[in-house]
Amino acid sequence: MRRCCEGVGLPCLFKGVGMASPRPPRYLLVFDFDETIINENSDDSIVRAAPGQALPEHIRQTFREGFYNEYMQRVLAYMGDQGVKMGDFKTVYENIPLSPGMPDLFQFLSKNHELFEIILISDANMFGIECSLRAAGFYSLFRKIFSNPSGFDKRGYFTLGPYHSHKCLDCPANMCKRKILTEYLAERAQEEVEFERVFYVGDGANDFCPSVTLTSADVAFPRKGYPMHRMTQEMEKKQPGAFQATVVPWESAAEVARHLQELLKKKC
Repeated sequence: MRRCCEGVGLPCLFKGVGMASPRPPRYLLVFDFDETIINENSDDSIVRAAPGQALPEHIRQTFREGFYNEYMQRVLAYMGDQGVKMGDFKTVYENIPLSPGMPDLFQFLSKNHELFEIILISDANMFGIECSLRAAGFYSLFRKIFSNPSGFDKRGYFTLGPYHSHKCLDCPANMCKRKILTEYLAERAQEEVEFERVFYVGDGANDFCPSVTLTSADVAFPRKGYPMHRMTQEMEKKQPGAFQATVVPWESAAEVARHLQELLKKKC
């Protein structure tokens, strides 16, 4: 077995969206967001909306490894205290550049949408992701988006929560992408949708965790020179053959599009 931001009222909360496909697709394509779809870390980007485009040292010193979500809650509370509003955050998210070649990849997927089911798993936040994807014109490509719930409270403060809890020792406390992907594949299998192959496009250490579960039929697309790429290389050195998926590093997402295009040609 195989396996809006526009018109948002206050208070509001974002956590997951869905669009059904008319018929079962053959492939599942999984994207990360920060430094994959977009060419920046969006949590760093929003600091551009802060006074002086910087955070005070006493806030930055509260960061703890593995608890970035909690750190960002403190960052957003500080920005709220400084009068940063929804429109300020929205403007930043809408102007974050896409990674090189990403428009080419999305255009290819738009033309072949019936073959691919596309989801996004990100440790960013729903509001920011929706703003960015809508501004870029590619929001409708995604069947589902998994990210940390976010919104604006009665004061107009940008609020952020953890996605879930888990027992994975390799991932941040608020999100294990392996758990999300495994549960998604099981859910789709129950709905009698099974995929010939899974493709995973990412960059970070938290993208390596789910990619380890991919099979020899699948393809991992790590961004070249980023943690996911280095970790796949290290695993191959230490445990040859343990990482089962084909690894196709990329500098431009157009390379991902070309690989998928070649695969479709072979299937014809």
